[in-house]
Amino acid sequence: MELVYPMFMMVLLTTVVGVLTPYKRIRAAYARELDHRYFRLMSNYEISEKIAKYGRNLDNLFEVPVLFYAAGICALSINYMNQTFLVFMWVFVITRIVHSAIHLTYNNPMHRFIPYMLSLLCVLVLWGNIVVFAS
Repeated sequence: MELVYPMFMMVLLTTVVGVLTPYKRIRAAYARELDHRYFRLMSNYEISEKIAKYGRNLDNLFEVPVLFYAAGICALSINYMNQTFLVFMWVFVITRIVHSAIHLTYNNPMHRFIPYMLSLLCVLVLWGNIVVFAS
């Protein structure tokens, strides 16, 4: 059951970014920094980098993290849990929080790349553990 906590933290991160994204867009529209017609198709109109990065970060939270959630659900379904697995789940969450923090603040791609690659490594380790256990 301990596996649910890191998965819930990812849900919280996604929720925070999911709330900030429309907030930033609507605020920009009211400030006339974003054409209100942008909301019809979420495209075809100029959008500032500071607004676009929120949407892109939200997209990111539905890419690699899907593999994380799948590993957690798979581990729960086969009743697999050990300390190493749990540590890598938490490291994944921490790296994704760091990735989002960098992305949504100063947005240096080279700095963002490090937690991204570490999160990929964590997912690989998680799935490797499941495959070895299931064999």
